[in-house]
Amino acid sequence: MPWIKQEDCVGCETCIDECPVDAIYLENETAHIDKELCVRCGICHDICPEEAIRHDSEKIPEDVEANVEWTKKLLEYYDKIEERRAFLIRIGKYFNKEKVVAEKTIEQIELLKGQL
Repeated sequence: MPWIKQEDCVGCETCIDECPVDAIYLENETAHIDKELCVRCGICHDICPEEAIRHDSEKIPEDVEANVEWTKKLLEYYDKIEERRAFLIRIGKYFNKEKVVAEKTIEQIELLKGQL
């Protein structure tokens, strides 16, 4: 999912003009992407003169840190070491499930590509 590095956006509206599904709009003189409307075509990546439109893979470290901080916050609800260990096992299962869903989704997408 593309995202806009707000401090690099100059509000030129090039991306807005070129977006085929009108998923980009201007707010407070910077562009924003409506994630529900975006079809991930990549046009905005290619045409942004300021390179303000970035790829979501750049946010992986930030997303991991947010997940760890969320886990630490939830861990505070448990007093006993046994409860904390059990919680960490459960949260590990949660993230493993997310990983499996992503892997299986990628497999299905590869099948779709093979049908083209």
